[in-house]
Amino acid sequence: MATAKKFSRKREAILTCLHGTTCHPTAEWVYQQLKPQFPDLSLGTVYRNLAAFKAEGVIDSVGVVNGLERYDGNTIPHAHVVCESCGAVLDAETIELPDELLAHVQQDTGCAIRRYQISFTGVCPNCLQKH
Repeated sequence: MATAKKFSRKREAILTCLHGTTCHPTAEWVYQQLKPQFPDLSLGTVYRNLAAFKAEGVIDSVGVVNGLERYDGNTIPHAHVVCESCGAVLDAETIELPDELLAHVQQDTGCAIRRYQISFTGVCPNCLQKH
């Protein structure tokens, strides 16, 4: 019989923090946001919970940006734009993968595609204004 995963106040707070932001935070950012509320919270606890959430499919990893893994609480398929200047990660909600492209990828690889991630690299509006 499978044991239910204990959902502690810290674990709940970590997930709520991710669902409450669109900045695609790092583990360190989540830790800094929650540390005032949970003084005994460790960075290791944040990393372990993020890894568990990722394995459970409750959150996604956007990938590594500037050497740090970034996370997304929005698991509905959407694309990201990563700013090569400041490292910001922006959601591109309106981009959908055309069915024919998905079919081609499945036919080409023989894989049954269940989820996908698309990332673009460019310069965000804030950085464009600065330059």
